[in-house]
Amino acid sequence: MKTIKRIFSFVLKVLKWGFMLLVILTIISALYNLTLPTESEVTENLTQDQKVFISETVNLLQNLSNEVWPGWEESQIPIIVYNEKYAFIIGYDKPPAGWIKMPQEEHRGSEWEVVKTDDFFGTPYYRQLLTNPDLTPENFTAIVGESWVVTMQTKEYAAIAFYKGFRNELPPVLKAIFPYQVFWNVLMGKVDNYISGMVHEAFHAFQGTEAPERLADAEWASNLSAVYPWNETANIDGWTEESNLLIEAFNTESNKKAMELLEQFLNKRKERRERINMPYEIIQYEQEREWLEGLAKYAELTIGVVAFKSQNYKPVNEIETVPGFKNYKTAISYFNQQIVEVRRAAKRPSENRFYYSGMLQAVLLDRFSPEWKKEAFKEEVFLENLLEKSVNKLQNN
Repeated sequence: MKTIKRIFSFVLKVLKWGFMLLVILTIISALYNLTLPTESEVTENLTQDQKVFISETVNLLQNLSNEVWPGWEESQIPIIVYNEKYAFIIGYDKPPAGWIKMPQEEHRGSEWEVVKTDDFFGTPYYRQLLTNPDLTPENFTAIVGESWVVTMQTKEYAAIAFYKGFRNELPPVLKAIFPYQVFWNVLMGKVDNYISGMVHEAFHAFQGTEAPERLADAEWASNLSAVYPWNETANIDGWTEESNLLIEAFNTESNKKAMELLEQFLNKRKERRERINMPYEIIQYEQEREWLEGLAKYAELTIGVVAFKSQNYKPVNEIETVPGFKNYKTAISYFNQQIVEVRRAAKRPSENRFYYSGMLQAVLLDRFSPEWKKEAFKEEVFLENLLEKSVNKLQNN
């Protein structure tokens, strides 16, 4: 009896101190949230750090992008970054007015003006005032003149937009105490992650350059998100099962076993679609979004791993002064974390699942069909088609 009392007393103490710790952490989080920025400190020009992020992104693309995707390096892609007040364009001499939002082909913005009080490491860059907060270049790709360009928020403004957006989504009781910065740091707050995010959007610009009609089709397909069966149990269970098979194939050293798992993945995917009587246009929606976002996610993750493994790659000198840059030393661990995320993403009612399922299919194609990229931009060729072709070919040999 005394033993039971001691155990009970110990449990109560643990609960008491655990509760007190939770209260303290909640108070600290609430107080810290009061210090989070609500607007960019610098809006009229690029900060030194932002210039370095852009310069390092360009450095990666110029030196390593062909190792990620043959022919990518030959695409000279200008970059637009923006904050709440201005959009800036770098790498485009005397750009024509505005930008064209794709795939809507809507012309937005006004004349670009030279930033007279600043330069981009010795060369001019341009800006324009954003008069409507709802009409920004967004995080994707657009066209300026004849060029597809990268479009992305500045790192400073991306954090501010993240904090604001998350606050708007949370119930009132959580708004004050939610650890916004912790979540931001996990997603893109780290310097290496922000740079890889710019690479993600640069790949969209490459997709637009090489396969503009495919990019347009894949982006228009996002309209079907409103009718996609996100919350249908059979669809969730099916996606979870498919994701598990992909992850198991990735982790399996035996090529024979991995191919068996990929065959199961393809069969389970067909069964899921038949089970819920999925319309053809919704099937295409899945395929299009995996092609568009899955490939960009693949490029984003792969280039960091390539940079870390390369004995010849050297980041730009200026980035040594930027706090938090890890020189891609965490690229492999981050890559492995993202593989695990495939399973979690399968259960979320959002397009996030297509980023991850498409990415992992691309990674597996690298292993079993090294020449797959020669076909990936062709019309009506999707990642699951290439996997099926690879499985059939290896089974027949």
